[in-house]
Amino acid sequence: MRAYKGFDKDLKCRDFQFEIGGEYEEPDADLCNAGFHACENPLDVFGYYPPADSRYCEVELDETSGQKSDDSKVCGKKIKVGLELGIKGLVEAGVRFIFEKIDWKNAKEFNTVNRSAATSTGNQSAATNTGNQSAATNTGDRSAATSTGDWSAATNTGDWSAATNTGDRSAATNTGNQSAATNTGDYGAATVEGEDSVAIATGYKGKARGKTGRWIGLIERDDDGKIVFGKMVCVDGVKIKEDTFYTLRNKRVVKADDE
Repeated sequence: MRAYKGFDKDLKCRDFQFEIGGEYEEPDADLCNAGFHACENPLDVFGYYPPADSRYCEVELDETSGQKSDDSKVCGKKIKVGLELGIKGLVEAGVRFIFEKIDWKNAKEFNTVNRSAATSTGNQSAATNTGNQSAATNTGDRSAATSTGDWSAATNTGDWSAATNTGDRSAATNTGNQSAATNTGDYGAATVEGEDSVAIATGYKGKARGKTGRWIGLIERDDDGKIVFGKMVCVDGVKIKEDTFYTLRNKRVVKADDE
């Protein structure tokens, strides 16, 4: 079974030392008690290992116990540690995980017209819009709202979902739990409200915000679009205020209004 695992900065988990490419085995697999643990949903890993000083890898779990947890955590007797992903890689894997759950053939609304809307309310569904000044909205769980047009919006309210926007001066918003809002467009904005969720803004002068306890990821680019710096911070309500847009400038996290 493919899964995703977090470690501390030394690649340890509960004082057990792992290595990239290492294969390990224990006699028992008992969820939260024995064996090796990982998450099927990459975004769930943030709940166990916050991004501040953690490392993340794709792993293979074998001889799993079959036990269920409140999230996607699983347990197995055997584990093989694969590629180290980093924060960006884990978030991208999370978005892919969500998209793979969608029945694109039977539950998809697609729109290419400018100033238009694509809306879907079913679970495991998708609303996709490629037109400028348009909106893609989804309210179902395990779903995706995607917009590629400029001055557009991708909005998702379901749990375990993704709101993704690649257009310039656009917005990606997600209110569901364990979800991701990702914006790669220039001057774009990413917002999250749900628990264990992440807002990522990677475009030129992009910005992100979230509720207290959520995480925001920011990328700083120079005027040629080259990446200068990147940082992930927790909205702690003190240093990083909730419902406040932040951006990176001179490798410092600052309020977008002050930028």
